[in-house]
Amino acid sequence: QVQVVESGGGLVQAGGSLRLSCVASGRTFSSYAMGWFRQAPGKEREFVAASWSTTRLYYADSVKGRFTISRDNAKNTVYLQMNSLKPEDAAVYYCAADPIWSRDYASRSAYRYWGQGTQVTVSS
Repeated sequence: QVQVVESGGGLVQAGGSLRLSCVASGRTFSSYAMGWFRQAPGKEREFVAASWSTTRLYYADSVKGRFTISRDNAKNTVYLQMNSLKPEDAAVYYCAADPIWSRDYASRSAYRYWGQGTQVTVSS
């Protein structure tokens, strides 16, 4: 079993920045597919960003150019740097992990292990 823990959520004004962190257990973290999803009240959980490796990075169109996913394999940690935050970015952000990379990285079904979520609130 893999444990996944997110942190770094909080309250930020529109236009501000926030960095989320996710630590995942496992001896083979460097080979894990890692993803960020978010879920706003009354909405379904949606894909935000994914990382297959330090150089294989993918983003939802809604966050491209504003968010950056990165990973530090030595620390078993993946980050989500969020800049130019908008009120519509407010959601619970979830980190997900899977030991096998899949081309359907934007699908929730591609990830076996999930964190508890961290709340991001963006004020107007």
